[in-house]
Amino acid sequence: MRVLIWHVHGSWATAFVQGPHTYVLPVTPDRGPDGLGRARTWEWPANAVEVPPERLRDEEIDVVVLQRPHEERLAEEWLGRRPGVDVPAVYVEHDAPWGGVPLTRHPMADRPEILLVHVTHFNRLMWDNGCTPTAVVEHGIVDPGLRWTGELERTAVVVNEPLRRGRCVGTDLLPYFAEGMGLDVFGMKVRDLPGRLGLPGVHAYEDLPQERMHEELARRRVYLHPIRWTSLGLSLLEAMHLGMPVVALATTEVVEAVPREAGIISTRPDRLRDGLRRLLADREEAARLGKAARAAALERYGLPRFLADWEETLAEVTRCPPS
Repeated sequence: MRVLIWHVHGSWATAFVQGPHTYVLPVTPDRGPDGLGRARTWEWPANAVEVPPERLRDEEIDVVVLQRPHEERLAEEWLGRRPGVDVPAVYVEHDAPWGGVPLTRHPMADRPEILLVHVTHFNRLMWDNGCTPTAVVEHGIVDPGLRWTGELERTAVVVNEPLRRGRCVGTDLLPYFAEGMGLDVFGMKVRDLPGRLGLPGVHAYEDLPQERMHEELARRRVYLHPIRWTSLGLSLLEAMHLGMPVVALATTEVVEAVPREAGIISTRPDRLRDGLRRLLADREEAARLGKAARAAALERYGLPRFLADWEETLAEVTRCPPS
C-alpha cells in the first residue's frame, strides 16, 4: 500500500512509518511546514520516501492520511483527487479540542466520507465530531529501551515552546515544582525559560536529537509532566519506556496512561511536589515505580500494538474505496 502523509508530528510519524507500507512524504525545496519530507532528527526506515508536490499526480496513492484541515486542499491540488471521494482518506486528530470545550466542533465534523481517527479516547469524547465516523488508535512508541539510571537527583520535564503555550503546558507551575529541587527542561524554544521565570535551579536543554534526549532524560531521577491541557504527551510515554518514574497532573488522558503503581498522579500540585521530593530522596522507590511504568507502557503503547491497529484501520478504509 502507498500512503500519502505529511511530516507533521515527528515522534508520532516515527512510529507510523515503521509499518509495512510505502509512506509518501511531500517535500519542498525550503522544507517548510507542508514539505518537510523525511525526519532529520529521528531514525526513519527506507520505505518513507520523499516526493515533490509536482510529481504527486504520477504517484499511485492508495490512501491519504490527513492531519491538518488545509491538507485536504493540498491533496486535491497535488494529487488531482479528492480525499474521501476519489481516494480513501483518514484524518488523524492529534490534539484535544480548543475553544468552547466541550462544545468545540471538529473541522471534519459531519464528513461521512472521511474516517476521523483520534489518538486518545479522551479526545474523541471531548470533540464534537458530528456524524463523521470515528475511531481511536492510541499512541505507539519505538521502544528506546530500558535506560534509566536515576544517577542525577534532578527532575526532568519535556515541553515545547513553554513561554508561548503558558498555562496549557503548566509553565506557571514550574517555579513551584522547582522550589528546593533541581529541574531540567528539555524541548523546543526552552533556552530563555530559566531567565524569564527567574529560576536559578533550572537548566534548559534546547532541540536535542531524540537519541541524545533519551540518554539525558534517563540520567534524571524522575520525570514530571505538568501539562494541564493537551493531548497525551508522547514524551510522557517515552519516559515510561525508558523506565522513569513519573509524576503528572491527572488531566486529559493521563489517568488512563499512568497506572497507580507506575507513578504519582493528582490534580493537587502540593501532592505532586511532595511526591517529587520523596522520589528524589528514595532511589529504590523511584526504581520500583519506573519498572512498573515501563511494563505498563510496553503493554498499552508498544509499537506492535500501534502498527497492528493501524493495519486494521487502513485495511478497513481501503476495503471499501470511494465510488
